[in-house]
Amino acid sequence: MGVEGAEAQRFLDEFVKEFPDPLGPDDPLPVSPLSSRLSQDEIRGESLDLAGRLLAARNAPPLLSAALSHAGLEELLKSDLTPFHCPPDPEQESTSVLLQSEPLQRLFFNKLREVGFAWQQRAPAPASPPSRPLLTSVHAIRNARRKMEDRHVALPEFNQLFGLQDGVERGYYAVFDGHGGVDAATYAATHLHVALSQHEELQSDPAAALKSAFTRTDDMFREKAKRERLRSGSTGVAILLSGDWLHVAWLGDSQVMLVSQGQPVTLMEPHKPEREDEKQRIEDLGGCIAFMGCWRVNGTYAVSRAIGDFDQKPYISNEADCASVRLSGKEDYVLLACDGFFDTVQPADVPGLVLEALRDSGGQGGPAAQRLVSQAKSAGSSDNITVLLVFLRDPEQLLREAEGDADHPRCSVEETSSIVQDSKGTPEGPFGQSAAEQ
Repeated sequence: MGVEGAEAQRFLDEFVKEFPDPLGPDDPLPVSPLSSRLSQDEIRGESLDLAGRLLAARNAPPLLSAALSHAGLEELLKSDLTPFHCPPDPEQESTSVLLQSEPLQRLFFNKLREVGFAWQQRAPAPASPPSRPLLTSVHAIRNARRKMEDRHVALPEFNQLFGLQDGVERGYYAVFDGHGGVDAATYAATHLHVALSQHEELQSDPAAALKSAFTRTDDMFREKAKRERLRSGSTGVAILLSGDWLHVAWLGDSQVMLVSQGQPVTLMEPHKPEREDEKQRIEDLGGCIAFMGCWRVNGTYAVSRAIGDFDQKPYISNEADCASVRLSGKEDYVLLACDGFFDTVQPADVPGLVLEALRDSGGQGGPAAQRLVSQAKSAGSSDNITVLLVFLRDPEQLLREAEGDADHPRCSVEETSSIVQDSKGTPEGPFGQSAAEQ
């Protein structure tokens, strides 16, 4: 048995020891559900969120956690869920069926436990790890704000979580910057990757699937916001690493950048109310932008595209933009961050800051995000700050190459990757051909 298998067996032994009996109808859940009621479309996201928090708190090996969560969810979805249906609410206009979350999640926990017991006795074939494990560095702070409204997702085990076995390695990463409350950001962090996994074009056109997942998540959140009278919104940026392609989609002013051969590569232009095309779009709809300390849509929100903010739709759009990059293998890392970072740190400064962090840590990539967040704060950011770094190569190798630049000149950035950007979601150039091959 390999190291991973031994760790998985140890975890399962401890898991069944901690939960020897299934939960009864009145037993409390070991982890609180996100909602008291949920729709059919929200079952997958909320169940996987609960399983993820439960297993992470017990230090489950990530591949095992993803596979166990997937198996437990599949068993739940085979069950008769009608006993959990809520009685119709005469005050609600929607005819959608809602379910009571706590008893449903209690059943899900018991299904998860059953799978754990079965695997503890006879472990299934281990999930295949990625051929090149990617190190993730993430750091987030509330900063001077009263509440922390950012959320982030790092899911290198995307395939294992959704049972995908088509031979294409995938990883999903996202940052969501909430405003007016954390509900929209939490919702996006819970459901957007689930919507992506269910999209019919995930395999044939991943960029279009990622872009569409933003719209789908916004549509779902609209129903929740209506029934629970929620008013928050969230910008967001997400990436899908799929084979040798990097697919990016964004909504609002959260951003992603690529660093290749020590040089920043621009992947996108953030949506801001003062951007000329955004201003024109809003005015064509009959709205306006006004300067009130910063540029605001109709004098309200300082974002022009977001999930949520339904009182200002369609002026605040839910249509994401997307871009795709074919990776050559020479790229260093991808950085995702909210505007609390990019408002005070220029993309051109990022490679030097990451290199400083690598030097200080002896080539360990883990502290890099914290170094970047500290720089943004010291440069004057008072906003929530979240930085998520995905290293595409070994940080120690990046440090060695940087230290040896004088003897080993780097190739130009143009030689390392090709970018296909499309705000209308229509694949162009090499992406259209590659998408069909994946």
